[in-house]
Amino acid sequence: MKLGTVLAANARRYPGKRAVVCDGRQLTFGELDTRANQLANALLARGVGPGDRVIVYLANGIELVEAMAGILKMGALIVPLSTRLTAGEITHIVGDCEPKAAIYSDDLRPQASTALERAKGVLRLLVGRPVAGEEGFTAFLEQGSADEPPPLSALEDDLLIGYTSGTTGRPKGAVATHNNLILANGFMNALEWELTERDVILATTAMAHRTGLGRLANTFYLGCTLLMQSRFDAADAVSLIEREQVTVLGGVPTVYRLMMPELERRPDAAKSLRLMVATGEVFPVPLKERIFKALPHVGLYSFLAQTESGFVAGLRPQEQAEKPNALGRPIPGVEIRLADENGNDVPKGAAGEILVRCGTRGVGTVMREYFRNPKATEEAFFGEWFRSGDVGYFDDDGFLYFADRAKDMIVSGGLNVYSKEVELTLQEHAAVEEAAVFGVPDAEFGESVAACVMLKRGHKASAQDLIEHCRQRIASYKKPKHIHFVDDLPKTGTGKIIKQELRKLFS
Repeated sequence: MKLGTVLAANARRYPGKRAVVCDGRQLTFGELDTRANQLANALLARGVGPGDRVIVYLANGIELVEAMAGILKMGALIVPLSTRLTAGEITHIVGDCEPKAAIYSDDLRPQASTALERAKGVLRLLVGRPVAGEEGFTAFLEQGSADEPPPLSALEDDLLIGYTSGTTGRPKGAVATHNNLILANGFMNALEWELTERDVILATTAMAHRTGLGRLANTFYLGCTLLMQSRFDAADAVSLIEREQVTVLGGVPTVYRLMMPELERRPDAAKSLRLMVATGEVFPVPLKERIFKALPHVGLYSFLAQTESGFVAGLRPQEQAEKPNALGRPIPGVEIRLADENGNDVPKGAAGEILVRCGTRGVGTVMREYFRNPKATEEAFFGEWFRSGDVGYFDDDGFLYFADRAKDMIVSGGLNVYSKEVELTLQEHAAVEEAAVFGVPDAEFGESVAACVMLKRGHKASAQDLIEHCRQRIASYKKPKHIHFVDDLPKTGTGKIIKQELRKLFS
């Protein structure tokens, strides 16, 4: 089953119904399907074929949806990039995935051009005013035939590569398939959230991340209407809910923290809202209580999901009061085991790393592999079971709880930050001898990035120097918010830094 096929089916069912709306612009299902066909055929005519990679480096908007829809219809792999990434990060991704085409906007041209400097033969499509070596995205799209592109092979199912940093500090590409997104967002979301074509969804996160892509897949498969903002604004989001009669709000807890003052001031603006869905970090109980008080008619569905494993566990609205600290129960069809470091089941009631299985890799909800990285793929699994990197435990009623992280990862504002990547960046500074990076509690973002730094003898650097050094090399959300200078870093007998001691020192 292909996502483009279901989009075409909904275009036939609801040709005049709005599919996507962003910043006052919109496309109906009929228009979106036609423009997706045009882009698909234009790419095929220029030598981009099934299995090739196409970078989509755009903020939320109509062109981003057109790009993704067209690419998936002709069988290439979408490589969505966050607009927060630096040129250095994008350069690594370009070298790893070797794209055949890249679609980006003129405000992102400096980073894109730097990243594509050494890439040969890449078709460059610009949303904006093209310069030499580029073609206008809209003009290119409109050259293509509006006919359905040739059917895709049932044997080739790869849909997108979602790059996420890892414990090595180098981004890895998680390969998700059409089946992955259709099962999770066309079937599981529909059943758990009771989604229908009558729903109007406001997505407050970037489509470059899997939670945003999930809302796009909801629209393609179920015929919902999707609303986006090119840049998130809390007050405008509440006005959108009121004006567009939004029924489902999607986001991460940090976004809801930012929206709550406006929702508390204008609760009647959310009269149409029936459900808020949230993932990205453990949902804070005090924030839940604010939502329930301000919007008693709205259900909250918090859930555990990852780029690699998809939709894992959910806490339904009727369970929020009874089990407020839980991640939820496993989604029907998803199996969860808790294991020790060797992959063996832990005793009942004990904490262990959360292992996930849902059918065969790439067929259920779990990714197929890390792109061109068999070593990382092997390390990510215990046999058929994906290693989530989160440590959890079950209560007697079968509800899953978060206990810790097995991977050295920080979740800030719903975005994953791997400590190793930040440590390596800090160590590139001429004054830094060694650095240890870890997460600390943050009232707004859940966690923020903290670093303990040892300077080289005779060298000087301020905290601001090091923060700016990181800002120039990695996405801004990954840079340390707090830096503490130390004379020594506590280590085990084998030389491993004891970060738990540093967290205590920092607190």
